Amino acid sequence: MSEILSYLAVVLPADVSAGARLLALQCALRMNAYMRVKLPTGMLRSLQIDAVEACHELEQARWLSIVDGPGAAGVTTELRDATLLAQSPARPDRRRAADWALHSGSPARTGTAEPLLRLQAIYLKAHSDPSSRQGLTECDRIVRDCAMGDQLLHGALSRLTTAGILEGWRICPDSEDLHWTLAPGQR
Repeated sequence: MSEILSYLAVVLPADVSAGARLLALQCALRMNAYMRVKLPTGMLRSLQIDAVEACHELEQARWLSIVDGPGAAGVTTELRDATLLAQSPARPDRRRAADWALHSGSPARTGTAEPLLRLQAIYLKAHSDPSSRQGLTECDRIVRDCAMGDQLLHGALSRLTTAGILEGWRICPDSEDLHWTLAPGQR
């Protein structure tokens, strides 16, 4: 999961919205060997994003092409970056990761419908040790990988703490590393 999030941070322009990044994450994890992915309407509803706008953003970024939709049956896309075929996990593992991201980033699990906070919650959960619930990353990396401005980081982390995703967090003044602990029940 963390590799896909880093990959998306590199290949997508910084102005691509968090909602489009949530859709791109699902596409990257669910694509088939022909780089096509079909996302049914129910899944798009689960993402709780404007799918038409998100598809348009990803198409503008030249990351995917829309084959069909978005419409009543969902959307079918073809991804345009062949480096995705070199990602190491097998398709069943990627599909499990996609299901995990969909579940972990759901508004019911994150306590917010805001795509940026949901993307950040997925990022923090994916970069946490499952046994200790703790994580560590460079502040500039989470800002880049979640495509958020530096000024938004503190507020977003505070909101995730209030929403019950994080038990606590701190930024080391010397190294500017972000340390966090997920709240009990989060993984």
